[in-house]
Amino acid sequence: MDLGIGSQIRHPKFGKGVVVESDASYYKIYFNFTAEVKTIARDFPNFELVEKKEAEFQPITLAEIEMAVENVIRKNQPKEDLPKVTLAQKWINGTVTINPYNPEMSNKEIPIKTFFHKIVMVRERLRVLEQNINNHEKLDDEDRIQLQQYITRAYGSLTTFNVLFSNKDDYFKGAGKED
Repeated sequence: MDLGIGSQIRHPKFGKGVVVESDASYYKIYFNFTAEVKTIARDFPNFELVEKKEAEFQPITLAEIEMAVENVIRKNQPKEDLPKVTLAQKWINGTVTINPYNPEMSNKEIPIKTFFHKIVMVRERLRVLEQNINNHEKLDDEDRIQLQQYITRAYGSLTTFNVLFSNKDDYFKGAGKED
């Protein structure tokens, strides 16, 4: 039942009430008998309709919200496809365990897939930063080179994680030797 604001119902426990607000899942109904607003599920089967007012809008369902979010994400993705980066086979379904020095503290386990995803996201953000530096109109060549050296050193600091990648082309490369 789609009740608009001002619709009157009778509830078996709270008596006569008036719909004062609604969303996709619930009605907020003011009950005279208790002088309070109760939140009641839209699909509550024991309403008795006294007077119906037409709803001024159609409530949005969770499925409609999800579809809208997916459309926004799809429309705002970069036009060029990001390369598919894969985790090395030997690590699939593995975990990263972080052990504190203090034996009274508990370990932290992270699915390696989650850890790998975060590393790949750091790499992608470094690449975007690199592009922004190279295309920045207010930076002169000297500033660009200096900032580029920081990014190269950051890549170098991340080479430890190359063991996680299945493809050598995806490896981090610092200022050291080229593979």
